[in-house]
Amino acid sequence: MTRVAIAGLGAIGRVLARALANGMPGLVLSAAATRGRAKAQAWLDGEGIACPLVEPEAFPDHADIAIECAPSAALERICRPMLEAGKTVMVLSAGALLERPDLIALATARGGQIIVPTGALLGLDAVTAAAEGQIQSVLMTTRKPPRSLLGAPYLEANGISVEGLNAPKRVFSGNAREAAAGFPANVNVAAALSLAGIGPDRTVVEIWADPSVERNCHRIEVESDSARFSLTIENIPSENPRTGRITALSVLAALRKLHAPLRVGT
Repeated sequence: MTRVAIAGLGAIGRVLARALANGMPGLVLSAAATRGRAKAQAWLDGEGIACPLVEPEAFPDHADIAIECAPSAALERICRPMLEAGKTVMVLSAGALLERPDLIALATARGGQIIVPTGALLGLDAVTAAAEGQIQSVLMTTRKPPRSLLGAPYLEANGISVEGLNAPKRVFSGNAREAAAGFPANVNVAAALSLAGIGPDRTVVEIWADPSVERNCHRIEVESDSARFSLTIENIPSENPRTGRITALSVLAALRKLHAPLRVGT
């Protein structure tokens, strides 16, 4: 059995905890970490889930793989102990990972592994395959309901308002590294795309606040020496409007692949 620890019991973490507690072949929920222990314990008790709450630094004693679905500021505390122990972490805050190449170096040195699941995007298999050849350009255009962008550091730093819009408004154009820093809760998909393809400095990102959409919409366009392709996805928001429901399901799919007798996809 592979022991799984979850960091964060918010909209994503709760879906994962329920699924693991209900039974997934070869996997067992072994620990969780969260900022609000009393609230988390009450939720676990209400769901009938037996799972010890520990600090992230204790994950290596409890788990073989840790899933990071917490605020990006906690990435270091979650990942470093597991990687130092030569274990595996699954990272959803891919934007925060861009600024911590030392964690990738640590995984290399200690024989650990960092997994970035597909999350709310699609087509990462195709981008990864194209990157084995030569990719000329990658563009991602994101359209989100304005309310899901409220509080983004880039908007606040530049005095950009997304309230009361009656037409789409482009609020950002730049590269994936800049997008991840300016919208840490919104565009981890851009960071994941850049890691799969030509890197955060060459991946171009546009972000639009669009009052006409109710879903988080992403379109990627890729030019390469092996294929030209464009892909579009419209994600239904979860309890957290910044996160699509499919994100948690993507993590579950990645976990199932760890022990699957048949693996489909690159």
